[in-house]
Parts: sequence; C-alpha cells; structure tokens
Amino acid sequence: MKRIYDFSRKPAARNYTISDLQALKGTDRKLSMVNPANDDEVRACVEAGIDLFVAGMDQIEGIRAIAPTHFTGLGSTWAQFGSNEEILADAFEAMRRGGDMYYTLRSFDAMEMMSLEGIPVQSHIGLIPTFSHYCGGLRGWGRKAGEAMKIYETLKRMEDVGVIAVEAECIAEEVLEAVNTRTSIVTFSLGSGMAGDVIMSFVADICGEASEEDKPPKHAHAFGNVGRLHKQIHDERVAALGAFHSEVTAGNFPYPQTNISMHEGEKDKFLEALDKWSPTHQ
Repeated sequence: MKRIYDFSRKPAARNYTISDLQALKGTDRKLSMVNPANDDEVRACVEAGIDLFVAGMDQIEGIRAIAPTHFTGLGSTWAQFGSNEEILADAFEAMRRGGDMYYTLRSFDAMEMMSLEGIPVQSHIGLIPTFSHYCGGLRGWGRKAGEAMKIYETLKRMEDVGVIAVEAECIAEEVLEAVNTRTSIVTFSLGSGMAGDVIMSFVADICGEASEEDKPPKHAHAFGNVGRLHKQIHDERVAALGAFHSEVTAGNFPYPQTNISMHEGEKDKFLEALDKWSPTHQ
C-alpha cells in the first residue's frame, strides 16, 4: 500500500499508483481490472482481490466508501460534452472526487490539454464500439499488417500527447505483443491476449450475467453463472406475486394469522359504544 496525496491534495493511500502501473512494462506481472456497477459489486471485487477499477463518475463516492485505497479510473462518454473546455472541467471534477485516471475518446488535442494539466489520461485503441460505424461493425482489429501499423502509429501519437494508459480492445494478440514493448503507455487488454500490462474484463461477463448484446462477444468468458441465479430470483418473484394475486381474488387473503385482533372482551365494548354513538355537534 502506497501513501499518497490524491489529486484533490488529500492524504490517502492506494494499492497501485501511476508509477506502479508504468513499472509493469517489461515484467511478467499482470494486474486485473473490472468495472463494478454498484456497491454490491464493489464489495465482491474487493473480497475477490481485483486490483484496479474503472467506473462512472456517479459511482466514485460509493467506491471510495467501500474501497478507499483501490486505484480507480473515471471518465466520460464520447458525446457527453460538446467542447474540450467542458471535458477538461469534468476531468478536474473526477480528480477532485477521488479518481486516479480519466478516460476519454476525444481528440489528441483534448488528450494533450488534459495531460498538460497533470491529469492522468487513458484512451482506447483497436475496436472502439462507439466508432463501430467507421469499421463496418463490431470486429477484431489488426488482423492485417496495414491495420496493425495504424494501431502502432495511433499508440505512438497518444504517447506524444501524454496519454498514460489505453484500453486495447479486440486487437490481434500478436499485434499487442509486438507494440507493447515499444511504448511507455500502459495497456489494458480487453480481448487482446496476454500481452497487455493489465487484463481487463466486465463484471457482467465474468459472472455470467445477461449480455447487452444478443450474443456475448468472443472475449467475454464467464467464470460463473450469476445469470442463472438472477433468473431463479425472477421466477421465484413471479411465482410469489402470482400466488398473492390468486389468494386475494379468491377471497382467501389476508389470512387470520396475518391479521391483528382486538384484546379479549374489547370487541363487545366497542360495538356497544358504536351503537350508542351520536354526533356531538348536533
């Protein structure tokens, strides 16, 4: 555990720092990285020993409450902001709230603007789902030499503007293996083989939950079957609700044992008083 000041200049500690991630280059050590979506998933990731988190801005307070020392990257979506100035402001806010890195898909100018201010910038190479229109749909990248060279050239251009990490998604394994030793950028491999400095996956894919696509992508390997448990819970919920509805419509529910009764002898007193009652305002 490393003692640090976070980017809002508060004393803190982290399991990994930017320097630690950069020191992974040229070693055989691999770290794990996932995207917990809620507090329960954060707790599960901590208990499982996951190394690094990537999350949305709205999650950072929960993460810091549960996992105050975990390295956590935050970021924005491509269309979330209209100007570089807005992106820069969001990046500063992410750092103030306890983020350790800021993810962006925006231009080299935007990346450089943030890195010049000292913000650790992460970007994305290979398959970028947001830009899948440009490549004819979701597919692997770098399977041909020309495209592999473009990946390397993009990586070096990112390096020039100060990017410290990239998500390397669905790149041919041989390509990432070759370029990873030729860059200072830390690579997070998502479906791009073992050559990445960090191996990344999504919690839903790891746990075997329902995919947002009709068919999970090739790199989505399920190590569990939480989806089965979700279905079991759903089926049990439907069965319980259906039984409740049937008993209500049949006139059987509420049951005597679920009702509240008056104390012994009090009903007769109440009914007698009720019969004698007359409005006091007459």
